[in-house]
Amino acid sequence: MILALLIALSPVATAQPSTLSPEIQLQEARKAAASGRIDQARLMISNAIASGARSADADRAIADLAFDAGNYGQALGVYTKLLALAPNDPTILERAGIAALKTGDGRRADNLIWRATSSAAASWRAWNARAAISDVKGDWAGADAAYDKAEQLAPGRFEIVNNRGWSRLVRGDWQGAVAFLERAVALDPKSQRASNNLELARSALSSDLPRRAAGESDSDWAARLNDAGMAAQVLGDRKRAIAAFTQALEASNIWYERAANNLEAASRQ
Repeated sequence: MILALLIALSPVATAQPSTLSPEIQLQEARKAAASGRIDQARLMISNAIASGARSADADRAIADLAFDAGNYGQALGVYTKLLALAPNDPTILERAGIAALKTGDGRRADNLIWRATSSAAASWRAWNARAAISDVKGDWAGADAAYDKAEQLAPGRFEIVNNRGWSRLVRGDWQGAVAFLERAVALDPKSQRASNNLELARSALSSDLPRRAAGESDSDWAARLNDAGMAAQVLGDRKRAIAAFTQALEASNIWYERAANNLEAASRQ
């Protein structure tokens, strides 16, 4: 199982003897994966296994490697195996829960993250994930409490602040969204996601529709217009919603059907 999954993750990795103990090799491999040095981590895990690493230790390193590489389905499978041996490990619960959230398994993610945050050792990532799950469920009080806890543990983290902005967006609290998203953009000026979210929140408070950015593709432009139309609908601004959907329909064939359906619904109201 271990070697098969590792080969699937890295078909070019070749194990080589090492003078370091298997435990040290796996520790270094996990550090390499967390730092984004995925290929190096794969080879180091192969070497540790060749040096006689324990199965549970190797599984943990492989799960972390898959998680850090964005292979969340594979990571979740191995974390599930590890939880049978250590059902209350807060880090494994946290990573398994986030992996489940990333793969769209909301019910499983909810259970795992709730168990993770029941531990005093839960990190800001676990609380941030719990807040995001609460957003999906429409539990705004629960989301705010979880975001507060996440920010207490990690003040100024872009991920938390941006998620809080998005949380306010989905509630229709545009003014609150702007405040959080301005902070998010200040924390990470290069984040296109935060910038787009901020523009959407501002457009909901403005009588003007978003303007097309230089070099922006038809599809991206139409997507932002469609979002602006949805924001206007929430605010009850039917005229502005229709204008946004109409522009989105004209901007991109890819968005034609969705914008057309939204325009039809707005026109009937």
